[in-house]
Amino acid sequence: MNFLSVMFRDKKHIPAILVIVVLLITQAYCELELPNYTSGIVDVGIMQGGIEDAVPGEISKRSMQSLMLFMTQAQKDEVAAAYETSADDAGRLVLKDGYASGSEARDTLVKDFQVPMVIGLRMQPANDTAEEGAAFQPSPALQALIGKIMAGQGTDEDVTAIHENMEDQMALMGLGDNMLETAAATYVRAEYEALGLDMQKIQMDYMLRMAGIMAIFTLIAVAVAVLVGLLASLVSAGVGRGLRKDAFTRIMHFSGTEMDKFSHASLITRSTNDVQQIQMAVVMFLRMVLFAPAMAVGGIIMVGRTDTGLSWVIVAAVVILAAVIGTLLGVTMPKFKKMQTLIDDVNLVSREILTGLPVIRAFCREDFEKKRFGKVSTTLYKNQLFTNRAMMMFMPGVFFIMNIVMVGIVWFGGKGIDAGDMQVGDLMAFMSYTMFIVMSFMMLAMVTIILPRATVAATRVLEVIKTGSSVADKPASELKHEEDHFAGRVVFDDVSFRYHDAEDDTLSHISFSAEPGQTTAIIGGTGSGKSTLINLIPRLFDVTSGSVQVDGVDVRDLSQHKLRSLIGFVPQKGALFRGTIGSNIKYSGPEVTDEDMHEAAEIAQAEDFIAEKEGGYESEIAQGGSNVSGGQRQRLSIARAIAKHPEIFIFDDSFSALDFKTDAALRRALAGRVGGATVMIVAQRIATILRADKIIVIDEGEVVGIGTHKELLASCEVYREIASSQLSEEELTA
Repeated sequence: MNFLSVMFRDKKHIPAILVIVVLLITQAYCELELPNYTSGIVDVGIMQGGIEDAVPGEISKRSMQSLMLFMTQAQKDEVAAAYETSADDAGRLVLKDGYASGSEARDTLVKDFQVPMVIGLRMQPANDTAEEGAAFQPSPALQALIGKIMAGQGTDEDVTAIHENMEDQMALMGLGDNMLETAAATYVRAEYEALGLDMQKIQMDYMLRMAGIMAIFTLIAVAVAVLVGLLASLVSAGVGRGLRKDAFTRIMHFSGTEMDKFSHASLITRSTNDVQQIQMAVVMFLRMVLFAPAMAVGGIIMVGRTDTGLSWVIVAAVVILAAVIGTLLGVTMPKFKKMQTLIDDVNLVSREILTGLPVIRAFCREDFEKKRFGKVSTTLYKNQLFTNRAMMMFMPGVFFIMNIVMVGIVWFGGKGIDAGDMQVGDLMAFMSYTMFIVMSFMMLAMVTIILPRATVAATRVLEVIKTGSSVADKPASELKHEEDHFAGRVVFDDVSFRYHDAEDDTLSHISFSAEPGQTTAIIGGTGSGKSTLINLIPRLFDVTSGSVQVDGVDVRDLSQHKLRSLIGFVPQKGALFRGTIGSNIKYSGPEVTDEDMHEAAEIAQAEDFIAEKEGGYESEIAQGGSNVSGGQRQRLSIARAIAKHPEIFIFDDSFSALDFKTDAALRRALAGRVGGATVMIVAQRIATILRADKIIVIDEGEVVGIGTHKELLASCEVYREIASSQLSEEELTA
């Protein structure tokens, strides 16, 4: 599952996740223990006056002797070993240490005392406490055995027979084990009252003890929940940060091929919205998916321990919930999977509209674009509306099922209480555990609804991270020219290139050289492949066949960092970054000094407009250079390349926004100050390249002419047509 692989891809999060698992188990344990103590408060604290079981903490010697009449010799020995005479020797026995509630030794004593106490309760004179055992009427056979023992003629076999006969008769009458426990507790309470003990204090001590334990468990559960929330948030934020970092790093190494494969809008969505979806899912997974099973399993175990006979209600509720959840997932899953793609579409259209807003206004196409945006927005709206409605229907459905289950538990539980099979507190605990189980399934269902969308998002992000660049460096051991000095001679040797999704070559068998100290110009019609050709030098794409060489070294035998450090590249569309004019000119690195910056601005004919600005070189540049004109943006882009002092200059139609005077002045300054570098200019205007040392004419991806302006006018028909369309006859012959 891609979501899990994303969550665990950074191994440093595993310790925190393991800690969360331990903490969630602790929280589940604390919360599952609370209903037990609630049951104890009701059954023991209220119903039994704080008497926990059939083992009295104090008892008179006379009462003990009466009870021992109905015990076997082995039971008498166990009981005798558990008690000692009180310190004041006031005719009473006290329980020794080591018989704490819940211990195995105490459980043995409970079994020893229960039947004798029920019989003893029936033998007491008529009073309120005797009425507690009135539901049980001994059979004639049982009365005969009791009489035999009272006469001092009974044996251990008779005692055993009494126990078995009594249990069988109670089962036949439909009286559960709880009748024994209640009757025994009633006997102990009567004994305490006879000894003059403060029953109110005993009850209050028990209630306070239970309340204290519940408070401790509650505080632990709260502290654990807060800590789990903190750790889950840290893990989620770490996962998101790691994904964004890896995705951005991978995108930074993408070639033009990969950038064409993923749209810019999709890459933005994958790096932001998709990662956010993953972060939300990680939090819910760590907080709910791990917690819900612990609560469900723990609740089922605790329900089994209550022994109420109502487990079938839980099974029915779980089956119904599973059917509801399965139906919901079957309906909504395709919609959740489609949602991220629809968000991509909205982002793509939004980006196109915002980028092309001036054109849209110029052609009065606002209404058309509103409809286009409304179409994709409405599609996303309908998808989200459907999934949200399904979610809203799910919650009332679950609560309806839960309420039906509660009614069933109360109905059948009431019958169990009436039959003596359970006590009120047991029913309350059972209802609490049922609530835990149902809520756990509901939490799992909610997460299960969110996980598909997160899984789709994880798949999309991983697709970016796992997509290797088609332009990659060779292993370091094979890069032999990293320390070499390069003069900057560029050679295209029988170069052909085809885009990954094209059927035909964009460039075919291109061969020429560009020498240091010379200006090599490339010209051709629109779509002839000029920009594609120039992009092969810095390896924005790799050639399909042939080779591009710098000083005789194939550019693929150099690292991209080394190759691009030799090149000052000015793209067709000047790109500036948010900051200042100075930071944009010095963009190539800290090695660019203020002197280099001023010199570059002077060569690029940018000094005048920079001086006119209030802040000079510290003037702010908005994102994308939107607060400067197209010509100023081009000049700053050119200055940025010049300040780098590269061996190779590449100007991809970088003078198109300049007027003829600025164009000419810039080229003169450039020729006079960077004479030793290789200068390559892609141009549409003949005037820009008239004085180039070599002009390469490209037509439909092929070289159709190489020479100077004068030579090409005489020998190249394509060049002559381009020149004739831009220059007058006098200019052509000048």
